[in-house]
Amino acid sequence: MDRKLLDILVCPASRQPLALLDAAGLDALNAAIAAGSARREDGAAQAGPVREALITHDRKRVYRVDDGIPVLLVEEAISTGQIPDFPKA
Repeated sequence: MDRKLLDILVCPASRQPLALLDAAGLDALNAAIAAGSARREDGAAQAGPVREALITHDRKRVYRVDDGIPVLLVEEAISTGQIPDFPKA
């Protein structure tokens, strides 16, 4: 993802800065998706694995990135609180 774009992106709900999700976080997220336990904010299950994602500064909300385009819709965000093995930092 373009660094200049990443520097200006914020969470649409909390206005916190966003960062790229690290490999450990991505693995935990995809394990929860595969188990069927990862739900988006709108209540729908996340359909498929995530290749790249952005995370809020407080590590509570994840936004997927599809083909290099951040999907910054609050209803499509995934709360990390529902993922028991999600790394804290």
